[in-house]
Amino acid sequence: MSTDLVTVESGAVATIRLNNPPLNLVSLDVTKALAAALVRIEQDEDVRVVILAGTGDRAFCAGSDVKEFPSLAGRVAEGKLVNENAMYDRLAELPVPTIAAIEGNALGGGLELALCCDLRVAASTALLGLPEVRLGVMPGSGGTQRLPRLIGLARSKELILLGEIIDAETALSFGLVNRVVTQGEAESVARELAETLASRGPVAVREAKAVLNTTLDGSLAEGQADELTASERVFSSEDMLEGAAAFVEKRPPRFRNR
Repeated sequence: MSTDLVTVESGAVATIRLNNPPLNLVSLDVTKALAAALVRIEQDEDVRVVILAGTGDRAFCAGSDVKEFPSLAGRVAEGKLVNENAMYDRLAELPVPTIAAIEGNALGGGLELALCCDLRVAASTALLGLPEVRLGVMPGSGGTQRLPRLIGLARSKELILLGEIIDAETALSFGLVNRVVTQGEAESVARELAETLASRGPVAVREAKAVLNTTLDGSLAEGQADELTASERVFSSEDMLEGAAAFVEKRPPRFRNR
């Protein structure tokens, strides 16, 4: 599927690409295009992993289109954030694993978009941050919520309240990204990770992701109960039987996603 602003490359490893260079800004139209792309991904039973990338090497996504801000005065929720948050939530809640390939900068809404992914691979030259306060606004698409869950409250306050922009190595030390790679290789390394993920048992991967996504929302006992319930579903799958048989027979498993 392709639009002027977003493209989708299908397959077991699917790629959603922001196509709004040079900065791949999240405009109102890009939000609609991304939402449509995510619906397409959800309906494709062959997809096992999704890579989110940007066009060009200047920015994965440099955030919102500031030119739209004046028209949103007094109505930012209605005019922008309700739909934007719904789209970001849709990305975060995809049942299959997602990887952000950060080639170039991920700032503001662009970093919030990357935070919705399960893994983040950043080029060594990438800059990351939530600098909205420099413009007199604040993160409004999950940044104040997802970032603390990922790197802790103290670091999140430092980044958000000061509007600091950090380099890729600092982001790695904070736990904000999973890999830092040579410039130009973010997407290729993301694809290597995606292909590894796609080779794993898809039922087990989906169930594990679902349990991990809620692990910080309740007590340990509640989380363990969810884990047991998910394990029962996994052990009722054909993929579990295939994985066990492949292990005994010393061959690669042929998972069928059921």
